[in-house]
Amino acid sequence: MSTNISIKHINKLAIPALIAGIAEPILSLTDAAIVGNVSLNATESLAAVGIVSTFLSMLIWVFGQTRSAISSIVSQYLGANKLDEVKNLPAQAIFIITSLSILIIAATYPFAESIFKLYNAKNLILDYSVDYYNIRVFGFPFTLFTIAVFGAFRGLQNTYYPMVIAIIGATANIILDYAFVYGIANIIPAMHIQGAAYASVIAQFLMALLSAYYLLKKTDIPLVFSFPFNKEIKRFLLMIGNLIIRTIALNVTLYFATRFATGYGKEYIAAYTIAINLWFLGAFLIDGYASAGNILSGKLIGGKEYSKLILLSNRLIKYGIGIGLIIAISGALFYYSIGEIFIKEPEVLDQFYSVFWIVLAMQPLCALAFIFDGMFKGLGKMADLRNLLLASTFLVFLPTLYVLDYYNLKLTGIFIALTLWIAVRGLPLIIKFRKEFLPLSQKN
Repeated sequence: MSTNISIKHINKLAIPALIAGIAEPILSLTDAAIVGNVSLNATESLAAVGIVSTFLSMLIWVFGQTRSAISSIVSQYLGANKLDEVKNLPAQAIFIITSLSILIIAATYPFAESIFKLYNAKNLILDYSVDYYNIRVFGFPFTLFTIAVFGAFRGLQNTYYPMVIAIIGATANIILDYAFVYGIANIIPAMHIQGAAYASVIAQFLMALLSAYYLLKKTDIPLVFSFPFNKEIKRFLLMIGNLIIRTIALNVTLYFATRFATGYGKEYIAAYTIAINLWFLGAFLIDGYASAGNILSGKLIGGKEYSKLILLSNRLIKYGIGIGLIIAISGALFYYSIGEIFIKEPEVLDQFYSVFWIVLAMQPLCALAFIFDGMFKGLGKMADLRNLLLASTFLVFLPTLYVLDYYNLKLTGIFIALTLWIAVRGLPLIIKFRKEFLPLSQKN
């Protein structure tokens, strides 16, 4: 059956995926916005949320790669009309990844203080980081479960139910954040930064429950783990291995960026927290179209529809750059009011305004990088993504960061290094994609 890659169908996949994709950054942004406006120690609270969010994002990105691997394999089998052959794969993948998440909790919980000292956290920021992490980490298994289920839905070319789940989870988190951080008179005591952590864990648990419900109710994919392992489990694990190496390299970038920002002082890490979380939000907005590329490219390669694959890439490039420009222009129009949503302290806002323009300017480049990330994941070309991320991190980002730090550019240096990192991630993928698939498309 021919795959539909019309603009209408791309949007039908991309827009719900976009909404679903911003659930996790919204959890961190909501926590940041609310704790950044508490009356007591707002800067330290915001800095702690930023440090912990960076570390948790690293864990989620490293171990949440099941989504891309499951989506790639399921969509390829769907395109080849052989879906029945991999129906038990998602349950096996979910069991493996959630088991690993329990080990991660056991390995990190007792050492939270040592972990955040590596990020240059100290004094009250360190205390808040430990308090926040030791609660939020218990949402980790629920998040990985939800991500894996979303991968199964994406492989089935369905982004609607993940969107519904994400909307409910994000809404619950916002309501609970207000209730737990500020308290409700005579009902719930104000718990400040710990309240924000509890709100996130409850929202993550709710999303996991909804994910299980919709997968069982709306698809034929089972959730019960069973032997023997599916024949694709080796390819799945190889994909995961390549993506984990890739994501570790990605998080080396985020670790050094956060560590340098923390080392410059509390106003710098607070400003960096706002800027990097807005960058994450922009990335996940663009990720809706990257998800459409992931979903459709897997099905197209499964059905050997190469000419449509080239056409899809051209359309997604236009969409991605357009969205990147819209994000940049929107941010420019509300440049100063955006910062005041998160904090009112002038020293923090001054640092934020000094780099926010770089975050906005890099959005079109982010669009290209993320869209072709998504397409290469759908094609199952995880080794290419691994190699490019290693090169962009260790040969571009880190040398640039150290040079610009030497010249005392501080946050500006961090975000210039991030911009170059994104450019090197994206452009080679476009060249490699067209070199491989243009000749094949001409034979279709």
